[in-house]
Amino acid sequence: MAKLCRKTFHFNLKKKILWRISVLRRYLRSIWNHFRACWLGKSSIKYRQLPPGATVSSSSPSPPASDASSTNMVSLPPCYVDRGDGKDSPDLVSLKISLFGDPHIGKTSFLTKYAGGEKGAEEFAVTGINQVDKTLCVKGARISYSIWEVGGDYYSSLDHIPAACKDSVAMIFMFDLTSRRTLNSVISWYQHARKWNQTAIPVMVGTKFDDFVQLPIDLQWTIASQARSYAKAVNATLFFSSATYNINVNKIFKFITAKLFNLHWNLERNLTIGEPLIDF
Repeated sequence: MAKLCRKTFHFNLKKKILWRISVLRRYLRSIWNHFRACWLGKSSIKYRQLPPGATVSSSSPSPPASDASSTNMVSLPPCYVDRGDGKDSPDLVSLKISLFGDPHIGKTSFLTKYAGGEKGAEEFAVTGINQVDKTLCVKGARISYSIWEVGGDYYSSLDHIPAACKDSVAMIFMFDLTSRRTLNSVISWYQHARKWNQTAIPVMVGTKFDDFVQLPIDLQWTIASQARSYAKAVNATLFFSSATYNINVNKIFKFITAKLFNLHWNLERNLTIGEPLIDF
């Protein structure tokens, strides 16, 4: 009996120690997130007025194709160039974009397709945020996007959302087009992110369009209708995309650039089921 009591005592003691370690880790992680948010806030965001007359043009919608070949690709002015250098330039405008969404929906693949530089799995797991940079030249202005992807599910990511939202100029809420559960989660991500940032441009992105088009047409219509309703509810532009086939990946960031710098945007909606939707 005494032996059993000793075992119970040691078990309870071990349980208390593990619980306190867990609390301490969460506390330290919260301090680290606040430190990152404050450090980011030291460098104020600077906007630069682009020359007048810059436009974003396009032609009519076309069937699914990659960004490189689609005839309805968003076209910024000819001097719109992707660059990966010159981050220390005094003429550089630094802007932050945040990505939110459930795990395993293709956020990292989407981000890697656009900017490259995928963070190691261990580092991502520790920090909870994957951050990459992409430098562009638009109408003579050099723009560096710092893109923050929040990892984990909604509840495990709550501590990271404030740091990711701080000073963001655009927030991308992503979901898997083949999983209605992840689509339903978009509202929760949006509501919590808006607590920390009320001014960022909202964009909704459905991933894995290449898998989505394999679904029955009536199910595609149902999911598309629900996605459009959610996008309208949060006043967001909706894109269907595929990182595997580079569908609408670059176009989404060109759209954000056009909105941020008030460039003319005349891309028509594409609401045809079976094609990568664009609704705004």
